[in-house]
Amino acid sequence: MNDYTEKEMDSRLAKSPLIRSKRTAEIIWGSRGEKIITEYDLREIDLYSFQGLLKNEGKAKYGAAYRQWQIDAANFNIDGHYPVRELWERARNCWTKILAHESKSVLVVAHNAVNQALVATAIGLGTEYFRVLLQSNCGVSVLDFTPKPEGASPDICLNRLNQTPSSPIAAGSSVGRKTNMRIILVSNGVSESNQEGSILYSGDGPMNMLGIIQAQKIAELLLDVKVNTVISGTSTASVETANAISRVQEAADCLGADCVPRYVEMNQMQDLDVENILNQSKKDEVTTEIWNQSGKAWKYLLDELNKGSDSEKLVVAVGNPAVHIAMMGHCLTLSKESTVSFHLDAGSISVVDFPDGPTGQGIIRCINYTAHLGRWSIPITRSTLDDEEF
Repeated sequence: MNDYTEKEMDSRLAKSPLIRSKRTAEIIWGSRGEKIITEYDLREIDLYSFQGLLKNEGKAKYGAAYRQWQIDAANFNIDGHYPVRELWERARNCWTKILAHESKSVLVVAHNAVNQALVATAIGLGTEYFRVLLQSNCGVSVLDFTPKPEGASPDICLNRLNQTPSSPIAAGSSVGRKTNMRIILVSNGVSESNQEGSILYSGDGPMNMLGIIQAQKIAELLLDVKVNTVISGTSTASVETANAISRVQEAADCLGADCVPRYVEMNQMQDLDVENILNQSKKDEVTTEIWNQSGKAWKYLLDELNKGSDSEKLVVAVGNPAVHIAMMGHCLTLSKESTVSFHLDAGSISVVDFPDGPTGQGIIRCINYTAHLGRWSIPITRSTLDDEEF
């Protein structure tokens, strides 16, 4: 995980009043002279009579209420309160205070539930998205705010969700429900024809040296899991990235004396390519065409996840970041206009879990995860001295 530099943090840190948040904030803030701001609304979710109970105690004492908390948290009611609705209201109130600061970068140190609410309310998602955008201990989520003319609301983009110090796909992760089904969206490595600084790559050249390194880093990260299927677009960079993943997966079990190669099914799908749309469509048609094509790609991935009798199924989709962004919108049942709310870098991965199977709600474990790229990644925090983000 990238370290925060003094220039990058640019002067303001807000934290929850709880001790664990206070200590985390002090470690991050170090010797900076500016005062850490304590914000009471950044405290963890209030559960009233549930507060302090173990799960088995809550289930035994409250029965139906506990059941509702598990399956319909957005409408969970206890002691005359709706905790998730109140949490969302607090998050909106926090944004009003956070964005009032003159500093260009603000670090917020809080807790799992309130951080979920902050991310969701920032990009316009309601209480039904509680437990859908996961937050891990020490996970970092980054939101970019681009100012608009005075009086207008800023444009908001979720640059990263849940960038964690350890692998987001390794066994033993404590955040979120257990699942046997998962889709990992891999943004292909940088190609020789990529335009620097753009996520809407329109070229179809082979990967350059950076792209080759990124593909290898992705393949090494995926050694933490057993990949069943790799589906790639037909562009050269997508195919090369997919092949790197397959080679490393199939060699994984041949490191000892008993070599039993791991079989990975490889497929290609043109719906993961958008180069033709980007090169030939009119600008005002691009979003619609990518959205429609990505919808077909997302359905294909869900169908692939549902194939066979495997008790565990992991599908990796390698393609253009633009189509992955749109598939994220389909996963969350948003509109095509939502695509401006997400960002992906080359070589990144985004992970969607399906604890209730392919027909259930996809749970987003991370978006635009790049820690595996090390020095070859774009830092999760960047100096804002030369741009307009705050």
